[in-house]
Amino acid sequence: MNGDWLLRGRDGRLSVYLPTDEALRCRAERSPGGPWTAAHRVGGEQKLHPSPAVGQGGDAYAHLVSWRPTVSGEAGLVHSTHFRPRLAALDWAPIGHPDKKGPRTGTPAVAVDAEGRAHVFVRNSGGGVSMVAQKEKGGWDPWRDLKGRDVQGELAAVTGEPGRVEVYAAVPGGLLHWRQEEAGAEPGLEEAMEAPVRPDTLRALATSADGTTLFYTDESGDLCAWRPGTKPVTLLPSAGPGPVSAVRCELDGHDCTLLAQRSASGRVAFAAYPTEQESAGAWWTESGPALPADATVALAVDEDGRVVAATVSPSTGQLLLTRRKEEQGLALEAWREL
Repeated sequence: MNGDWLLRGRDGRLSVYLPTDEALRCRAERSPGGPWTAAHRVGGEQKLHPSPAVGQGGDAYAHLVSWRPTVSGEAGLVHSTHFRPRLAALDWAPIGHPDKKGPRTGTPAVAVDAEGRAHVFVRNSGGGVSMVAQKEKGGWDPWRDLKGRDVQGELAAVTGEPGRVEVYAAVPGGLLHWRQEEAGAEPGLEEAMEAPVRPDTLRALATSADGTTLFYTDESGDLCAWRPGTKPVTLLPSAGPGPVSAVRCELDGHDCTLLAQRSASGRVAFAAYPTEQESAGAWWTESGPALPADATVALAVDEDGRVVAATVSPSTGQLLLTRRKEEQGLALEAWREL
């Protein structure tokens, strides 16, 4: 999934979203820290294409977006809202196509502003980025072409702490960054930066009152951090392929950014450093069993403030979870299968 598929809901329960070939399924804690429900289908019985996206607003509601087949050879985007993990999500509702109609153009990304309005981003057939946003009183605005060209791989959408929506994209030899100047405004192309970025490795995180940080892997295999308006910083060698998962959390009284990635050995690698202080350095520590090559990792913070990590393998369906122990450092409980 594009986005954080491990979420803490409004009621404190954790949930996970698990895509299949034709549907999106959800599992949730029956009570915070307690046993989990069986997987159930989200949004009704509509058939979906793989690679959905998820975003979460300050109200902790989950916004889900996916492509669905329409007529032969074509597809359209659909949206659902999931208010609480153990409640049924709204049925999938169509939100259109960036080119009015046609085949899938790219994996969508979704971010939610301070007013709880979902903003859906997707590459269009011209190679740029298009967006559609919810209206404040229901319904959707028209699709907007945000421009750009030669966009590659998945987009990284994020909501900054003031509630303004941003999106990042990889292009050959560089990165593009769009940002809202005010709530409800169309995100403008703020910056284009030259960087040897690998597509499909982007992950963005709100890291200060007025800034977000983009993590990406460069062509040499290093994991880099970039805040628009500054130069990118090489953080450490990437533990493995694909994007990292990232979360802000408190570790031993310090505001830290925690990163996780499936390593080349197959295990989950963790690295933490003081938020926005990349010069402090970071290093990987591996945990858990070796995982299949298609396994992905997600991070969240539970209602007790403890870091939670989960992994899922689409090929095996295996879902594993661990929590931070109540002690100094980043000691984790034994991984358990849900």
